[in-house]
Amino acid sequence: MPQSLSKVYVHITYSTKDHYPFLDSQIRPRIFEYLGGICKGLESYPIKIGGHIDHVHVLCLLSRKVSQMKLVEELKKQSLNGRKRLSPNIQNFPGKEDMVFFQ
Repeated sequence: MPQSLSKVYVHITYSTKDHYPFLDSQIRPRIFEYLGGICKGLESYPIKIGGHIDHVHVLCLLSRKVSQMKLVEELKKQSLNGRKRLSPNIQNFPGKEDMVFFQ
């Protein structure tokens, strides 16, 4: 029986809306941990998640069960939905028009 032996690494990057600089050193680790949990839930295991005050990078191994589009869609949707739980002053993360996908 044939099987797929490929590994697809994806690099997703997106900025805060209007590049608003609110990802300070206190909130960044919480955002990164939250995004890692989203990736794990989609079986797209995070390799490195980082960023700066106005943007985030996610490098993960794409699951064979999830399309690239679904991964990006879920990261965006769940990070938008979870932003208020992480910090009440997060209002502009991410800007839906600012998400970029690299493979």
